Amino acid sequence: MLPPTLTSHLFIIIFVQMNIQDNDPRCLITCFEPEKVAAVRRRLEQDEANIHACARIYDVLGNRTRLRILLALASEELCVCDIAHVLNLSISAASHQLRALYDRDWLRMRNDGKMVYYRVNPSKINQLLSTATSFLNDRITLQSDGNR
Repeated sequence: MLPPTLTSHLFIIIFVQMNIQDNDPRCLITCFEPEKVAAVRRRLEQDEANIHACARIYDVLGNRTRLRILLALASEELCVCDIAHVLNLSISAASHQLRALYDRDWLRMRNDGKMVYYRVNPSKINQLLSTATSFLNDRITLQSDGNR
């Protein structure tokens, strides 16, 4: 007879191999707590809009180039060419990242003839970060404390 831990490890290895062979990424083990699973699934469905909003925020912050642009623009208003020089990017790459930030309302822009200058939109960034932090704090920290 194998020790229980070794048996469970072998079961997991066999299960994973079966799952990979079947091209089915879902767990095939019987659900032992269906009420708990259903309740968690309902909470996630109710939070879907907030989850999507948080993912968009962290999508910006998780991109190193966008984060560097935000930090550069926090101290100075800069044009596309200046940002490209500061970050050692092509004008096209800088413009692409600026557009992504501007479309999300993280930046403001000002036209001066043919030149376009960008600066951060601090009130919007503060609002987004505050909202994301509050949501995550409510769902992760407070719920975790209640389950202990």
